[in-house]
Amino acid sequence: MYLKTLFIVCLFFGMLTKVNAQGIKQKITVSGYVTDETNGEALIGATLAVKGSTTGTVTNLEGFYSLTLDRGEYTLVYQFVGYTAQEVPVSLTENQRISIELIENEVTLQEVVVLAEGKNANVTNVEMSVNKLDIRTMEKMPALLGEVDVIKSIQLLPGVSTVGEGASGFNVRGGSVGQNLILLDDAPVYNSSHLFGIFSVFNPDAVKDVKLYKGGIPAKYGGRLASILDVRMKEGNSKKFEVNGGVGLIFSRLALEGPIIKDKASFMVAGRRSYGDILAAPFIDNASLYFYDLTGKVNYNINRNNKIFLSGYLGRDVFAADENTSIGWGNQTATLRWNHIFSSKLFLHTSLVYANYDYELGDGQNINNRVNWESHVRTYDFKPEFTYYINPNNELSFGGNALLYRFDPAQLLDVSEGSPTNIGLDERRGLETSVYISNKQDIGKKVSLEYGVRFSAFQYLGDGTVYEFEEVVPGIRPNVTSAEETDLWENIETYTNVEPRFSMRYSLSEKSSIKASYNRMAQYIHLVSNTAASIPLDVWLPSTNNIEPQVGDQFAVGYFRNIGEDNAYEFSAEAYYKSTQNQLDYLDGADLLINAFVEGEVLSGEGRAYGLELYAKKNTGKLTGWLSYTLSRSELQVEGINNGEWYPTLFDQTHNFKAVGFYDFNERLTFSANFTYVTGAPVTFPTSRYEVQGFTIPHTDNDERNGFRINDFHRLDLSLTLKGRNFKKNGRERRNEDYWTLSLFNVYARQNAFSIYFSQSDAEPAPGQGAITEANRFSVLGTIIPSVSYNFKF
Repeated sequence: MYLKTLFIVCLFFGMLTKVNAQGIKQKITVSGYVTDETNGEALIGATLAVKGSTTGTVTNLEGFYSLTLDRGEYTLVYQFVGYTAQEVPVSLTENQRISIELIENEVTLQEVVVLAEGKNANVTNVEMSVNKLDIRTMEKMPALLGEVDVIKSIQLLPGVSTVGEGASGFNVRGGSVGQNLILLDDAPVYNSSHLFGIFSVFNPDAVKDVKLYKGGIPAKYGGRLASILDVRMKEGNSKKFEVNGGVGLIFSRLALEGPIIKDKASFMVAGRRSYGDILAAPFIDNASLYFYDLTGKVNYNINRNNKIFLSGYLGRDVFAADENTSIGWGNQTATLRWNHIFSSKLFLHTSLVYANYDYELGDGQNINNRVNWESHVRTYDFKPEFTYYINPNNELSFGGNALLYRFDPAQLLDVSEGSPTNIGLDERRGLETSVYISNKQDIGKKVSLEYGVRFSAFQYLGDGTVYEFEEVVPGIRPNVTSAEETDLWENIETYTNVEPRFSMRYSLSEKSSIKASYNRMAQYIHLVSNTAASIPLDVWLPSTNNIEPQVGDQFAVGYFRNIGEDNAYEFSAEAYYKSTQNQLDYLDGADLLINAFVEGEVLSGEGRAYGLELYAKKNTGKLTGWLSYTLSRSELQVEGINNGEWYPTLFDQTHNFKAVGFYDFNERLTFSANFTYVTGAPVTFPTSRYEVQGFTIPHTDNDERNGFRINDFHRLDLSLTLKGRNFKKNGRERRNEDYWTLSLFNVYARQNAFSIYFSQSDAEPAPGQGAITEANRFSVLGTIIPSVSYNFKF
């Protein structure tokens, strides 16, 4: 039904294209791609302006643009930050295809630290609650062991946080890790971390563009409540062969890219491998912890109207405590994309996506006495997305997707004395489908709108056993009342949601504006975890006959202001309020692993999050950087927990302050610093205890949840980046891409508590006194960590 609806929408707008072309004969459309002159990479968000007017447009995620003008003579100005603007005189008498290659500035604009699409773009764009970072900014930021990291970098932006050092993923505006949709070339990534959260899965040598949507989320995105992190890979240098890489204390990187057919087809392949296991081998017997990943992409320009891309990712973490016990987890993705230009106004981006996240645990002395446990989440996705450029004031987007989920929660093989026993849970399946339509519209010079709607549906499918539970009594684990066998692909339960989206911008002046947005999001899958931070063994589950989908509504309003020439200073203030339904929390002592009745371990309730985000950024001069402060709350109300009263989530942070600074001593030497201060995370502590036969049993009175907080978190990081000397080639000065990074992580050796737990002391208590208990602080990175790394390109 949904594909039929999508077909009718596409057919209608295809007819509209022809009618529009006939009805506006005096209108001429110029379209094309904007790319980098040195490597052929598409420039996302490059601007095209008509000289002497306010008319213009920006390139999409594929570097494509389309602009419709009256018949006549014009000078078109193509611009992108860090590149020399190019002016092109045109005589528009008929539709034209003009593709432009911009030349990178001879001296890179070091003072621009967060990529902007163009002058006053942060003020004039209708987008709000959106942040974009470029790799060059990330390269200059202090990082653990000197390694550039996408996830750690976005955690320095307003509204983004983590529950502690070493935690996997990130939290956005009071949402959980499982409420973020992370996309790598359109493929979902279900675990974004290596080494238990120390590093992210994204190889910086393979990343071209990073964009985070915290609110005002466009209608083409769906499936998560909190945020969308859209990461785009490089396409590969179509002009010449290049080698990039780096050598650090914990891992090394190597990336190769170049043309397959010059200016027509290219490739990129990048790999990383940590060597902690090798360095530790002389000191620790049979124990290891390491990761590796491989990222690749090829693309081919079939003709002027068709491009295809094939990209993929393979990553794995391996942890062996000894020769008998090991854990492994990793992601695999593959994306086949096709871009097609129907006309100068109608553009198609189609993706066929496969993604898999799996983990495995092995324990045993030999092949006849062992235990193997495996779990998988596999998805298959088809996404056609159309963009129709009606005129300079209207850009219409429409499309849909069909997403098949296959959840394999646990397959366990227990071999005892050569006799195998299989203990497995039924595979769960789900089909998520959606269609959407959205329009960007300028109304005069002061008002811009983006409005649309997404219709989504989810079907919970067989085969396997479907359980029904007795009516839930808050706080009490329900019993199973029935178990029914289902056929393969049998429809067990269907959910539908209408998800409206709206954003607006009202210009107060050329350099200031007010923006507002609203979006409703539906999430049909759930990350089942009762720990403070997600771990590799967490379980993903679909919505079922017992678990309803999560639905969230977010409202945001903001003020945006630029000050000085060339936007020397930027300022923004955003307030938001988010309410959620059917958000999950867990019974005390919930058993979530290898449990066929896991749906009976969870409770459903309401959530709310609200806050104020302040952001100030200096763009020009030797000293640049930004300050960010977020005042927020994130709370849940679940019958059966905390006596039905509101309580803070594990990722609630009242105060979150970040400072990022860069100082350019000269073109080669840059000093940078990060400082973070965050309110301590909520935690449940025992308020009393029982003693049974000399053992202490902790107890929490009144069933209070998250009533205490661990100590506040703060940390200072420093780094120094030294670039190689520039050189001349073919009479032109070229920038040397080699650089050294010296960094100090956690400069004053702050022992930030990741968690605090209580244990019984071995000390003998005084006569007549009870057992001695003590609080223990666990710190992941509790000391200063110096590092040096070398990065090269040739």
